[in-house]
Amino acid sequence: MTTTSLPRHAHIWPRVAPGDFLDTYSIATPLSARQALELALRSPNWAQSLLRLRDALVRPLGLKTASSNGQLGFPVEYETEEEVLIGMDDRHLDFRITVLKQDGIVHIATWVHRNNALGRVYLALVMPFHKLILQSAVKRIAAAG
Repeated sequence: MTTTSLPRHAHIWPRVAPGDFLDTYSIATPLSARQALELALRSPNWAQSLLRLRDALVRPLGLKTASSNGQLGFPVEYETEEEVLIGMDDRHLDFRITVLKQDGIVHIATWVHRNNALGRVYLALVMPFHKLILQSAVKRIAAAG
């Protein structure tokens, strides 16, 4: 797993503005973008437990929960053979995850635009968990390749 920059042709770039959060990891794999995304979203039990806790905590705040999302866990916004972009907008923040396959390398990027103070606090609180979950996802992709 390597921290890297996302290729400039990724479909997510028009959303990225100064001050937004964007992290990208890459790994060599024979998997397609769709296969890598599906594998990345198969969270281990500890991550699923964290998501259930998150949902219970944010439901009273009127934020979207995992149960309100689509087939992959989040709505698919864009999909080609090379790239899958998922995510959604909420009142506290907008986020997208893109998986882009190029030259045998899968790039996984998470983009977050914080809409208000709640979004800034939320992102700060979930960041340590985000990193753990993403590292776990990349390890699953590596093991499958």
